[in-house]
Amino acid sequence: MTAIPRTGTHPDPDAAARAARAAELDAADPLARFVDAFVPSDDVIAYLDGNSLGRPTRASAERLARFATERWGARLIRGWDEEWYELPLTLGDRIGAATLGAAAGQTFVADSTTVILYKLVRAALAAPQAAGRDEIVLDSGNFPTDRYVLEGVAREHGATLRWIDPPHDGGVTPEQVAEVVGERTALVVLSHVAYRSGYVSDAEAITRVAHDAGALVLWDLCHSAGAVPVALDAWGVDLAVGCTYKYLNGGPGAPAFGYVRADLQDVLTQPIQGWMGSAAPFEMGPGYAPHAGARRFLSGTPAIVGMLAMQDMVELVADAGMDAVRAKSVALTELALELVDDLLVPLGARVASPRDPDRRGSHVTVDHDAFEATLPLLWERGVIPDFRRPNGLRLGLSPLSTSFDEVRVASRRCATRSSR
Repeated sequence: MTAIPRTGTHPDPDAAARAARAAELDAADPLARFVDAFVPSDDVIAYLDGNSLGRPTRASAERLARFATERWGARLIRGWDEEWYELPLTLGDRIGAATLGAAAGQTFVADSTTVILYKLVRAALAAPQAAGRDEIVLDSGNFPTDRYVLEGVAREHGATLRWIDPPHDGGVTPEQVAEVVGERTALVVLSHVAYRSGYVSDAEAITRVAHDAGALVLWDLCHSAGAVPVALDAWGVDLAVGCTYKYLNGGPGAPAFGYVRADLQDVLTQPIQGWMGSAAPFEMGPGYAPHAGARRFLSGTPAIVGMLAMQDMVELVADAGMDAVRAKSVALTELALELVDDLLVPLGARVASPRDPDRRGSHVTVDHDAFEATLPLLWERGVIPDFRRPNGLRLGLSPLSTSFDEVRVASRRCATRSSR
């Protein structure tokens, strides 16, 4: 790849036209009203990292401030009986309805993504459907947590990992899955949206391929929930997990959600038996018996404070509607690609995300060897993308909080800083 030349700032005769185009898109945006629902940052002019950590909503900032006095301080231990005990399930249902295409009683909010992933993988391998099966299908491009957890579980169970190697700028296809699944496949674990390239896998078709082979499927929805429509019930998905601090704006380290299809809930045994998932948590009995339904997948005391902020974002997503959210996501990434082609590709950069909008999530990755050194310069000047090794600048576009002009400003600053 040609190195980005250090030629200094160069004249940009098309800058005014790009600014006008971005202004037109913002003026015509039916979701523009949501941008003001988020807490601004005085020193940030373009925040393109909502796929790693979403901005806080103004409503959440107020909710967090009130909670200590009006709920925790005023209600004290009574809060468990009044709301908190049920919150992992009631909030799970709201997330399921607004973003996952999941009917009530199947989604719960509990631990970190890593812990819920571990629970569901272990539960799947011990399921009656998995009897006599000892292979797990995954891909080499999946997020490290997924690969690391599966490596550990496979070692514990004596299972074999069957790897799929997707292209650098793509993701896993139904055809690739069909090549590796068979009578020994117990579980297929994939991400719906690839964390680096943004590739959107055909979850419905892949689920069907896995089921035809007799295997269960677990989807990682971390880069989908709140940005890309998901239809877990309609697709017949068995299990799913996802974080809430990206497009659901739950805040740093907010607890993750899990999904277990209704007909599997009383069949699966989750491996981390805790008091909150027992049949009678407050009886403190001598032995563990699992609760009926989704509650059995809880373990310890729920992180109630960690569930506060995402409630407001889920309401915003429900108000906007996932179809409208997805339409803006596509429009934002289309603009980003236009600007990358115009400003960065001539400097030697390469697009490492799908150009087909149906196969692209809500972020665009651009590769160049200079980007690792460029990132801190951008951050100093209030432009916040992120970096994924070895050389990818990732432009994460959260549809409800990101304006089209932010995409323009960021793209221009990336080109200016990278050309020095």
